[in-house]
Amino acid sequence: MRILPVFVVATLAATPAVAAPARWGPTASGTGGAVATVDSTATAVGLDVLRHGGNAVDAAVAAAATLGVTEPFSAGIGGGGFFVYYDAKQHQVSTIDGREAGPATMTSGYFVDPADGQPYDFPEARVSGLSVGVPGTLATWEAAATSWGTRSLASLLEPAAEVADRGFPVDDNFRKLVTDNADAFGRFDSTRALYLPGGAPPALGSIQRNPDLAATYRQIAAQGTGVFYRGAVGADLIKAVQHPPVSANPVGVWPYPIRPGVLTAADLAGYRVRTPAPLRSEFRGLSVYGMPAPSSGGVAVLEALNLLETSHLSAADRTKALHYYLEASALSFADRNRYLGDGTPQAVVDKLISDSWARQRACRIAPTTAMIKPAAPGDITGPGCATAKVGGPTEQGQSTTNLTVADRWGNVVEYTFTIEQTGGSAIVVPGRGFLLNNELTDFNFTNTQAPAADPNLPGPGKRPRSSMAPTIVFKNDKPFLAVGAPGGVTIITTVLQILVNRLILGMSLPAAMAAPRASQRNTDGIQAEPGFHATYGPALTALGHTFGPDVPELGAATAVEITGYGGFIASAEPTRRGGGAAAVLWPSNSGRQE
Repeated sequence: MRILPVFVVATLAATPAVAAPARWGPTASGTGGAVATVDSTATAVGLDVLRHGGNAVDAAVAAAATLGVTEPFSAGIGGGGFFVYYDAKQHQVSTIDGREAGPATMTSGYFVDPADGQPYDFPEARVSGLSVGVPGTLATWEAAATSWGTRSLASLLEPAAEVADRGFPVDDNFRKLVTDNADAFGRFDSTRALYLPGGAPPALGSIQRNPDLAATYRQIAAQGTGVFYRGAVGADLIKAVQHPPVSANPVGVWPYPIRPGVLTAADLAGYRVRTPAPLRSEFRGLSVYGMPAPSSGGVAVLEALNLLETSHLSAADRTKALHYYLEASALSFADRNRYLGDGTPQAVVDKLISDSWARQRACRIAPTTAMIKPAAPGDITGPGCATAKVGGPTEQGQSTTNLTVADRWGNVVEYTFTIEQTGGSAIVVPGRGFLLNNELTDFNFTNTQAPAADPNLPGPGKRPRSSMAPTIVFKNDKPFLAVGAPGGVTIITTVLQILVNRLILGMSLPAAMAAPRASQRNTDGIQAEPGFHATYGPALTALGHTFGPDVPELGAATAVEITGYGGFIASAEPTRRGGGAAAVLWPSNSGRQE
């Protein structure tokens, strides 16, 4: 969690500027509105918007723009994401698909090296112009602000521009991310100048400023998003993709050539967000809403919840509940890999999240014996327990960010956005201050589902499959819980496990967020945090589950629970990824938020 510098955050209305607090903690309860992000500065900006009369959409966009400054290796205007919004006045859930799109010339062999006919190694594909898709984040902000906000996009960008100008202290997490990416960042003059001053990662406690990004935000504010998609900013973006700013004096060692991309100005100008209907499924009397394809997160989470509902689990037997959670996750991943991608027919999606499909697939789960992994996907045309051919490995993305906002009027935003890998493509657009995504590497490089067709192969203008899973849960037709997470393919299991913890095991929201995690993505071994492995590993191993090497942490979620009578519990990570920042407008604990 980043400690705020001592400066004043600009407000969005004609009101006196409000000094940002020194620190937000991971949990806050109270009324008036709630904000949870992975970063203190972004949370402070979002809360300030609510304080001065902005709604949840206004606060979400302003906080997201700030995360583009303070969390630049996870998100920003060089990337894309998925926005889920509940409008309390209209009693309606809406979505924005701001996922990045591939170039019009993209083919299924896009990531196959023509020299030898073999797919590129992932790092070679990632750190290149080839990996960059048309960014959708800025178009998402504009669509949300125009459709549901009460402030102009220009005013919502200004607090982030202020942060970029004034800077923020470099913390351990920021420095570590630069250090981990130093060899890739050191390939490009523009990236090296911003993140490797003097050829090394910035010193702990130094002030990280980004005047180029501040100027870019202000140019967009003055001239509109057209300057990004059809104007001067876009021209600089396309130049960086087609002619990456490779350094003549690179820092570090990189064993791959830097390949140019084929994205064009026409691809950029032709980008449009989509506004598909949200997915909906019922779980124990609750209504759960999520994103449709090309996000696979909504389908996978809803399918797994339906599978869990067939088992009649209770908090009394935690081992059984976790066993079913892991098995349901494996089955939903098998089906995800086989059937989901940009353009998946709606009839297929509807079947995967249906109760009848859950009953069909639940026959694969034995109460006391783990399945052999990888499990086969279900046969969507077959009866009963029929299975199809098993698929192969999936995308490798890791770095994303997430925010959750609720306001005093009952509106709720759950928003997950990303540039894919930590540091994206590693290319900072010269003079513009933002990193470009490597989202196109979320496509499968070759067919993983043979002899069937792979739904996630590249194609002209196609959007790569995502694991992002922004989710809103309703009780009695009113919002009850909103949750989302970063973490690449572990997003799905992080969101699902938080829902299991809260809705089945009966944990409080902060406890559900903090509990140790495990991720079963239809692989031989469970990926688990040490605390999960140590606490639950022996009992689960006795049921036949196997564990791979432990990982330090999984995900970095944010969530808000609506408690009734205008109350909120805002929750972020206590420690993962440096800890998150949750706040409410009017705290209920004598003004203290912890």
